[in-house]
Amino acid sequence: MSIKANSITKIYGKQKALDAVSFEIKPGEVVGLLGPNGAGKSTIMKILTCFIPPTSGDATVCDYDILEQSIEVRKKVGYLPENNPLYLDLYVEEFLTFIDGILTSSGIQYPSSGKNRTTARKSRIAGVIDLTGLQSEKHKKIGALSKGYRQRVGLAQALLHDPEVLILDEPTSGLDPNQLLEIRALIKTIGREKTVMLSTHIMQEVEAICDRAIIIHKGKIVADDSTKNLHQISSAANVVKVEFSSAVDARLLAAINGVKSVKEVSPVSFQLTAQSSYDIRPDVFRFAVEHQLTVLALQKEELRLEEVFQELTKD
Repeated sequence: MSIKANSITKIYGKQKALDAVSFEIKPGEVVGLLGPNGAGKSTIMKILTCFIPPTSGDATVCDYDILEQSIEVRKKVGYLPENNPLYLDLYVEEFLTFIDGILTSSGIQYPSSGKNRTTARKSRIAGVIDLTGLQSEKHKKIGALSKGYRQRVGLAQALLHDPEVLILDEPTSGLDPNQLLEIRALIKTIGREKTVMLSTHIMQEVEAICDRAIIIHKGKIVADDSTKNLHQISSAANVVKVEFSSAVDARLLAAINGVKSVKEVSPVSFQLTAQSSYDIRPDVFRFAVEHQLTVLALQKEELRLEEVFQELTKD
């Protein structure tokens, strides 16, 4: 298992930031950690990357214990924190060379493929520059880069030691639409070879990148499933929109078998919520035939992940 968290609790003074959080992430998964601001997302990531210890509970990363084998955990993890700390006065390639020197001196071993140390180092740095699309910017100072390119530099740093697990805290925060699409595509590419865990409160992010989402609210996990299945867990998930050729009394629609509630959009258009997972569309057609109505539109609505998120995290 790439990541395994078991009943992690974190308390700051009187505030319980995490409350017995447990989950597992398999190798090769791209998992989104969702939650409102202050839900505990960054706290989980800091614990998994050994920046802070849990108050109670335990976790492993690549089968290494975060408390007993923290150095081994750090060797396996690439971490991009939310504020992405960088040396703005250094050039991109210079910065990555500096970071590579720190990693090497800390005892991290790289596959050299028969190359000498200097050649292997240059090959590693060139590889992450190419992977993160920094070729045209590598001779620029980091302080002169746009935020999108600074995020790429942060990703390059996180990838430099070829980690098995990549943990990204709000990797697209503050990016413009073009930068956002570029970083999403980059993370998706990286996710083909590595286990990726990223935090965000942007639902479109998870739908675009992730195979699975963990939703956390007030320090507790309120949902953990594939992005496809999460659309179905809301109590309001079974909704049908219908439009008739002429006006209909909403009270008649409420009497249709399986209809739980009726929302009138216009005299001819309605939103029908069905009971449980019951498909009411055949009953709606029968109703139309019995009342000599023409059905102009009949569509089963799938809730957006954003709506599911709002329902699960409302106070």
